[in-house]
Amino acid sequence: MVKQPVSVNGVVRWKDVGLAKQAQSEQKERKMVVLRHEIGDVLRDVRQRQGRTLREVSHSARVSLGYLSEVERGQKEASSELLSSICTALDVPLSSMLREVSDRVAVAEGVAVPDTVPQEFSQRYGRDLDLTDDFPQGMLSGAR
Repeated sequence: MVKQPVSVNGVVRWKDVGLAKQAQSEQKERKMVVLRHEIGDVLRDVRQRQGRTLREVSHSARVSLGYLSEVERGQKEASSELLSSICTALDVPLSSMLREVSDRVAVAEGVAVPDTVPQEFSQRYGRDLDLTDDFPQGMLSGAR
């Protein structure tokens, strides 16, 4: 087995690459994606990119340091209210965080994630759909 880097929104993950038979069996036996793990990874990545500590974010979000740590490690399933509070403390829109989680889940499932808005979608709604201006700088490293 060889590890190959895969980049999702600027975050590099390592994917096992091996023989064709192993790749086929991996497709048949996909690992179950645990949403709380992906959410925790995204929250940790955002916090670390900002150079902030768990203590700072937990204080701003008004959540215990231990609980925030468990959420980041994927050990606790955070409520929507808690996720909103953490995202507010990180100054990141909840929708942006969830979009990054969605992209990571899609990659884990082997689904292609388009990096642009499909042409038929933009034609249907008849306007420029450049959404990258809505993201705070640094949230999604792949934006712009």
